[in-house]
Amino acid sequence: MREVTAYEELESRFGELSHLGHARAILNWDEAAMMPPGGGDVRGESLAVLAAIAHQRLTGPEIEALLDRAEDSDEQLGPWQSANLRLMGRWHRHASAVPESLVRATQIASTRCEQAWRIARGNDDWSAVSPLLEEVVRLTIEWANALGERLSLEPYDALLDGYEPDARAAHVAELFDDLKTFLPEFLERVLERQEIPVPVRGPFRSEQQYALGERMMRAVGFDFDRGRLDVSHHPFCGGVPDDTRITTRYNKEDFLESLMAVLHETGHALYSQGLPSDWRHQPVGTALGMSVHESQSLFMEMQVARSLPFMTFAAPIIREVFGVDGDDGAWSPANLHAHTIRVQRDYIRVGADEVTYPLHVILRFELEQALIAGDLTVRDIPDAWDELMTRYLGLSTRDNLKDGCMQDVHWFAGIFGYFPTYSLGALTAAQLFDAASRANPDLGQQIEAGEFRSLIEWLRREIHSRGQLLNAEDLLMEVTGERLDARFFKAHLERRYLTD
Repeated sequence: MREVTAYEELESRFGELSHLGHARAILNWDEAAMMPPGGGDVRGESLAVLAAIAHQRLTGPEIEALLDRAEDSDEQLGPWQSANLRLMGRWHRHASAVPESLVRATQIASTRCEQAWRIARGNDDWSAVSPLLEEVVRLTIEWANALGERLSLEPYDALLDGYEPDARAAHVAELFDDLKTFLPEFLERVLERQEIPVPVRGPFRSEQQYALGERMMRAVGFDFDRGRLDVSHHPFCGGVPDDTRITTRYNKEDFLESLMAVLHETGHALYSQGLPSDWRHQPVGTALGMSVHESQSLFMEMQVARSLPFMTFAAPIIREVFGVDGDDGAWSPANLHAHTIRVQRDYIRVGADEVTYPLHVILRFELEQALIAGDLTVRDIPDAWDELMTRYLGLSTRDNLKDGCMQDVHWFAGIFGYFPTYSLGALTAAQLFDAASRANPDLGQQIEAGEFRSLIEWLRREIHSRGQLLNAEDLLMEVTGERLDARFFKAHLERRYLTD
């Protein structure tokens, strides 16, 4: 019998880690979408145990020995295997930098804080959740310091690297400084130019909104045999490629809010469902960082769903679902499209238009850097948030923390370093859509006709099926011919909002 090689043994062990990750992903989804409030504490403990088990298996001395043997071996590995081995080493280094006790403590603290946030936000009660957030931030700083020391990175860069491999805050700041220069003046030009659309009157029942979301998901290629749509406090896409979970929330006065959120999360889900099946349970078969992941959601939402061709396709279906007379001009494609691209200063990030959205992200990017550096305390977040919100968007949140620093789940769930990837994803989406349009000059007509097959096939071939075979920079170079450049995003905005 042939002896199992070190690389083959690593594949087996990382396959087991993938299955543990599946269990954790579904427990996380259930905690957000289905779990009764009283289950919070025990769920946090269960997640902590699973996280600790995964940590033990990933950091054990046998993994390090196998990695050393595989890297020193004369065994001929193919491109996918070589990339997989490289990623195994990365995962091991990241996990080994953090002690198991900190993994457990962080999971428990973040689960407890997130659950408290759900109640506190509704009550606009900062005092109820801020002490729990202080503990989450303390543990996150400890985590960032340990990880940064192991990787020779600044603490915030170490956190950012976990969501966007090889990204650094200094480079992100350069891209964001460009947007901070461009967007305020551009915003004023758009606000002066745009016309207010005719109101679309509700109320819109949740059952109708679900039916509409499901039809649009099916239209663009979501596989309901391997996924589902549910409700949560905060829209998200979770689960695993063969068990993909989308959630949304419904506003009875604005069905477009949920529809766009559903299509945003569907972009994430299509990426997940399109990852290479041959490498399903290996690191190389996972998503390529959160900027690429966010690019797929924003590709679907901003580039496709908020376009006039898409609304020309969708409007008859929307009228059918809500039982609307076809002669009502408020429900015309042009008017519905005007609603989806209406630009306005607003408090809420998840509902923000694509012109103001990067400013919401930049605010969070700057504040979380200050938190991790110790230059900002949890106690001072409300005032700091209000200062930057006033500076960037001309809105004060001083007496409205619910729609200010309490609006997002991320920090309360212990997620720091993630926010920049939203706008990096928007830049990437614009650059990818430019490439897709050049590859398929009839793309607009196809979207208008509700024909998405060629577009999804392009995404599957160029992005989804490659997993982590290439790094993000090399992938973008190969697909678009250029490194990430904000000019594609700015050109997209110019075409959509200032071109007759």
